[in-house]
Amino acid sequence: MTIPPDLEAQILRYYHVEKWRVGTIARQLRVHHDTVARVLAQAGLPRTGPPARRSQVEPYLPFIHQTLEKFPTLTASRLYAMVRERGYRGSPDHFRHLVACYRPRPTAEAYLRLCSLPGEQAQVDWGHFGHLVIGRARRSLMAFVMVLSYSRQIFLRFFLDARMESFLRGHVAAFTAWNGCPRVLLYDNLKSAVLERQGDAIRFHPTLIEFAGHYRYEPRPVAVARGNEKGRVERAIRYVRDNFFAARKFADIDDLNVQAEAWCRGMAADRRCPGQDTVSVRDAFAEEAPRLLALPDNAYPLIERVAVKAGKTPYVRFDLNDYSIPHTKVQRLLTVLADPHEVRIVDGAHILACHRRSYDKGAQIEDAGHVQALVEHKRAARRHRGTDRLAKAAPESQTLLVRAAERGDNLGTITAALLRLLERYGATDLQAAILDALDRNVPHPNAVRLALERRREQRQEAPPVAVPLPAHVTARDAPVRPHALEPYDQLKEQPDE
Repeated sequence: MTIPPDLEAQILRYYHVEKWRVGTIARQLRVHHDTVARVLAQAGLPRTGPPARRSQVEPYLPFIHQTLEKFPTLTASRLYAMVRERGYRGSPDHFRHLVACYRPRPTAEAYLRLCSLPGEQAQVDWGHFGHLVIGRARRSLMAFVMVLSYSRQIFLRFFLDARMESFLRGHVAAFTAWNGCPRVLLYDNLKSAVLERQGDAIRFHPTLIEFAGHYRYEPRPVAVARGNEKGRVERAIRYVRDNFFAARKFADIDDLNVQAEAWCRGMAADRRCPGQDTVSVRDAFAEEAPRLLALPDNAYPLIERVAVKAGKTPYVRFDLNDYSIPHTKVQRLLTVLADPHEVRIVDGAHILACHRRSYDKGAQIEDAGHVQALVEHKRAARRHRGTDRLAKAAPESQTLLVRAAERGDNLGTITAALLRLLERYGATDLQAAILDALDRNVPHPNAVRLALERRREQRQEAPPVAVPLPAHVTARDAPVRPHALEPYDQLKEQPDE
């Protein structure tokens, strides 16, 4: 902290003229005693007053300097144990503060100002801007930032993730906005660019290499822990945070990107170009734009391709949500082709479904046709199971169903009614009743039921019960024999007592 010149003069006068102690000066002037000591040390005047007390650590300073020079990262606790074994009796806390003063500091490194030619270089990086809540999902809001090193023109695009597909979409959008591509792109050591690095040996992401070959630029990673090599994009991200995103209101990510594009073309382009005080970023970019590489005629495909496995239900899981497919494709390995707005599910070269992409969590995105087809298939399966059972128990039921279909009757209702009659009367009687109904040219369950009732009455049998009654109901309905009333008349004939 800088102190006023008049206060510094007072400290020096009180100390050297009035012979006050450091603590007295600090209390009188209401400053910290370290401030007084620092002023006296910076003045370079000889110290007056009683000599300073000899510190316990002074005999061990040569050993401490030699050890720290050889082992700069040695902890204070370990060094304290070493000097204690050699006779030091000071407290560990005081020793830790002393070591912090004597520990060697790294030499300050000087940096050269980097210059770039027009159209030569751009720098790329991601910036994290919090999260967006979409339905039940909490997704990261990531900003893709690319800045041209010469003109400092900024391109800004927000995404809901930092996957490779979004990374490449940001590149293509920047190249399209600038109508050109720089010759070199500088990357940080992020996984979308560098998969592995051992010294100078670098293994790039194969997709990025293919993408760079398509647009004919050179991908170049910066050195490890050397953020100064891509300081332009770092400052651009800080500029975006302070001058665009702070207190920004937006409806959704599409609205945010519209505002970001307007900001890049407006306020960000009108600022003074760093390093060129006489021109703006817009003027510098107008000079740089003709020197960018021309874009290829065909755009790079940016479809996200993911292999998915359909389970027993007609849905596939993609990006936290379920998308419907035809029920005939369950329990198969399929492929999802997705872009920011659409999700397509394919089986080889055949497109099975096309849905609008959802960024919610746990949502079911359905095609009404898929669900309806499954419902109809289940109904048909139940009807076919009933038809097969009827054909096995009463073969003439097939003829009755054919003739009922010719009349336009509901086969499902007829099948269900015949199955109930089969449960009540049995297969033999049902076969005979169906033949009787066909002879009468009435292919309907009511005619079959009447024929079954006539056969039952002819045999003088009780009506069949569809569901057997419980034992306690049967016992309750058992016939009860009434008592004779003559003994009561005899009792009445006797005289009363």
